[in-house]
Amino acid sequence: MTQKTYDAIVVGGGVLGAAAGYHLARAGARALLIDRHDPGRASDAGAGILAPEINRRDPEAWFHFAVPAVDYYPDLVAQLAETAGPDYDTGYARCGSLLVAATPDEIPDFEVSQSEILTRREQRGTPSPDDLKLISGQEARELFPALGHVHRALYYRKGARVDGRLLGAALHRAAEVHGLAHMHAAVTALVREGGRVTGVRVGDQVIGAGTVIIAGGAWSADFGAQLGVEIPIVPQRGQIAHLALPGQRTGDWPVVNAFHGHYLVAWPNGRIVAGATREVGSGFEPVTSVRGIQEVLREAVRVAPGLEPAQLLEVRVGLRPMPPDGLPVVGEVPGVDGVLLATGHGPTGLQMGPYTGKLMAEMAMGQPPATPIDAFSITRFG
Repeated sequence: MTQKTYDAIVVGGGVLGAAAGYHLARAGARALLIDRHDPGRASDAGAGILAPEINRRDPEAWFHFAVPAVDYYPDLVAQLAETAGPDYDTGYARCGSLLVAATPDEIPDFEVSQSEILTRREQRGTPSPDDLKLISGQEARELFPALGHVHRALYYRKGARVDGRLLGAALHRAAEVHGLAHMHAAVTALVREGGRVTGVRVGDQVIGAGTVIIAGGAWSADFGAQLGVEIPIVPQRGQIAHLALPGQRTGDWPVVNAFHGHYLVAWPNGRIVAGATREVGSGFEPVTSVRGIQEVLREAVRVAPGLEPAQLLEVRVGLRPMPPDGLPVVGEVPGVDGVLLATGHGPTGLQMGPYTGKLMAEMAMGQPPATPIDAFSITRFG
């Protein structure tokens, strides 16, 4: 049975898919978002750190995309506030970000990162020295009072945070206002006619589309065989602890990153998020574990002993869509028209996802991407 045909169908309703659907509908396209809402979706658990300027792990191609992606946030948040209304806060705020060496063993890594970050600033001419600078350990503790002794600290004043669940809800609401259709279902297959994807199959229904955007997160690899490519995305489990410091005014505390692979994100009303595990080989199992919770909490109090009295509110689990080389998989599929891939953002989906969704919506409507995405092509895997 064939239903109506849309200009575009988005498969996957995380933040990236919701952003694609929102921008399609806002531009006047007839669009449908299909989402089965799998447990463990990464954007429902992500910490929402927005500070690529002090990122020290990801490749340069990632950095040159992440900067405009994060710069886009103020415009997006303003659009959502106007359309979705005041009941749909995104949690977005510029709270600042700290990179710290909390123990002597972290000092060598800190100094390497400091050199790379400040050299990049000099080459780009931004951020300004007032916005990105070295500060003393005492200044770092004044910004984040729960910190212990700090041996080195780099502060980025314009670092920001966003709540993935709130952002997703606001995107879905604003998209609905603009006319996006929504279906809670599983896409069982893509529909192909020769070298073109012409729609999707949902149960016994065939739904036509000018373009299909695959934004299925860690589950996106399922469509590779139908497209004649391998989509090398695997799930990586991340456990994130939500803590409470009753009575503490934490809303202005900055994000904290140290050098054992974890972070702290403060929110208003005494809430602190501590994360996260990076569990390779986890499969599609969004479960908590004693080992994971222990790892996260041990690292949190190592960096910030002032968190020892905190209450444990909950542990969230997300399955990050991980590519083998740290770069997302975004753009067209060679030899197959009518389909776009948008997945593989790993632990930085909230930094890059909304902007990626915007670019995918524009490409679905025949426009070239405003920011180069060649480095993210599926063709790099052969």
